[in-house]
Amino acid sequence: MRFAPSATGGFFPLDDELQLLPGRLTPALAESLVHLGTWMPFGRAVKELRFFNQVHLTEATVRRETEAAGAAYVTVQTEQVEQLERTAPTPPDGPTVQLLSVDGAFVRLVHREWAEVKTLVVGVVQPPVTDAKSGETVVHSTDLSYFSRLADADTFGRLALVETQRRGTETAKQVCAVTDGADWEQGFVDLHRRDAVRILDFRHAGGYVAAAGDAVWGEGSDQSKTWREATLHELKHGSPDQVLDQLRELQRQTQAAGPDDGATLATLETSMGYLDKRRAHIEYAHFQQLGYPIGSGSVESGNKLVVEARLKGAGMHWARPHVDPLLALRNIACSDRWDEAWLQITTQLRRQARAAHLQRYQKRQAQLATLSAEDTTPTAIPPVIATANALPTPVPASVPLTTAPLSDLDATQSNRPAANHPWRHSPIGRARFQPSRRSGDAKL
Repeated sequence: MRFAPSATGGFFPLDDELQLLPGRLTPALAESLVHLGTWMPFGRAVKELRFFNQVHLTEATVRRETEAAGAAYVTVQTEQVEQLERTAPTPPDGPTVQLLSVDGAFVRLVHREWAEVKTLVVGVVQPPVTDAKSGETVVHSTDLSYFSRLADADTFGRLALVETQRRGTETAKQVCAVTDGADWEQGFVDLHRRDAVRILDFRHAGGYVAAAGDAVWGEGSDQSKTWREATLHELKHGSPDQVLDQLRELQRQTQAAGPDDGATLATLETSMGYLDKRRAHIEYAHFQQLGYPIGSGSVESGNKLVVEARLKGAGMHWARPHVDPLLALRNIACSDRWDEAWLQITTQLRRQARAAHLQRYQKRQAQLATLSAEDTTPTAIPPVIATANALPTPVPASVPLTTAPLSDLDATQSNRPAANHPWRHSPIGRARFQPSRRSGDAKL
């Protein structure tokens, strides 16, 4: 039975008991639909639902339900951030060594616009092992989780608090922040763990070294290749100061060779300036001795797995408000946290439905109150103006004035049947099924 609207709005009490969601889909079908829409294009999800569930839905329905679920989780996480800022609770215990890495990837929006999605990867750094093929020591990070948003650096840093708090970044014994050296990434590290060990991604640093060699000897030349390999080995296993000295020597030789080569000197200056500014972040031999990672492959893989695999398909372009909802779903799916987050999503969806119903109910009540106030307002009755040509309204001859009792006329005017109306002698409800006194059969 449905309860009448109360002060909190009308609802089905059994809906919450059965965890039903707003709309016409069962909970299991709604979850399957959103899960498929998270992993694949909406049109493909329609076909998979038809194949596995024998359910025929439109692509618009899959899109709408998926984006609504993602938007609900964005709201959940935003509210969690606001609560963390208000209460500042003690974070859970973090690991001995934690990986913290951030990076950006571009997605295409409508109207041929491109925008950067920023992604955070948090993981647990494992003890170093020896690679069987190369024989070099490598460091892996496990238990990776992701947080992504289409936002400016300040907003992203604030919203990412929900993930760094959950992973215990503040209480981890040591945090290794591996990035490509962008200024906004350093600001992110300052916000969440200022004392983190900052490591410039080795491949990113190697790119500046390679650019310097190509500028001097020519791209793809044997001399450039030989110099690059020797210099990168020194950078990885030796002293970064030695690498910076080699770049300065190349600059001096280029200047002394003859006429200024503006492009070559500019490239050398850029490479030296970039690495010298991050001198403390390129101590790769020391970092490896401590068992720290020196590559940002985790976040680069995260960009491909979380963002690009779903949002950068052929012909895809997104409305800006729809990006974060899908990113939120991608985060929980790729972090293997679907069951936990889906419960939060469904709770939020039911709460939003109740709030919307209450808002509609209160709006109707206000409209009824306004109408009631208007009905009680006395209105002036216009005077009857008699004219010489006015005639009384004729009474139809087919209606005899003396055959209808007065009670019948009054009842008709009030839209209620008279006492002698046949309807009053026809039993309804349970009385229709009582035994007849004449035949003993149930009345129909």
